[in-house]
Amino acid sequence: MMTFNKKILICSMLSSIFMATAAQAQLYKSVGPDGKVTYSDQPPPANQKVEKKKLPDTLEGGNLPPELAIVVAKNPVTLYSANGCSPCNDGRNLLKSQGIPFNEKTVNTAADQEKMKQVSGDLQMPLLVISNVKFRGYSMDEWKDALSKAGYPATSKLPKDYRYAAAEPAAPPPPPAAPKAPDAARQAATPQPKKPDDGFKF
Repeated sequence: MMTFNKKILICSMLSSIFMATAAQAQLYKSVGPDGKVTYSDQPPPANQKVEKKKLPDTLEGGNLPPELAIVVAKNPVTLYSANGCSPCNDGRNLLKSQGIPFNEKTVNTAADQEKMKQVSGDLQMPLLVISNVKFRGYSMDEWKDALSKAGYPATSKLPKDYRYAAAEPAAPPPPPAAPKAPDAARQAATPQPKKPDDGFKF
């Protein structure tokens, strides 16, 4: 007759065997270069290539949800606007109401206008650029449809602490010239001594 202690020992051994079998039966999911999904009991190689995309500088550190960050990296949004442009304000409000992360470029100087002409070909305001697709003038339905096709949600998914970056000029001013080195500046300010008279006159 099996004693109580033997029953405990057998149960413990069976439990260990079951746990080992379950561990060995663990499956790993991997996606090949051709997009084919495979399952294996071996983990994928550590050197498997992973593509990484960098967010635009003004969107860095925005703590975007992963699914939204993927859309932003794939189809970044840029708004070109100008002071006193009512349709520009409407377009900006639409983007913010839907929680669309975007960069804003202002067109208020001759240099800004020249830059926008290079991008758009004209100065029609506002200009919405989604990836490489351009939309001239504000049309709520057209913009919403384009954003949806680009993968953006219809309602905001931004975290509560998200802050939009300040608008920047379409043509940023050139950086200030570097100051002259002290020795060079001192040498330029010091008058050079005259050459001694050698007695010859012409």
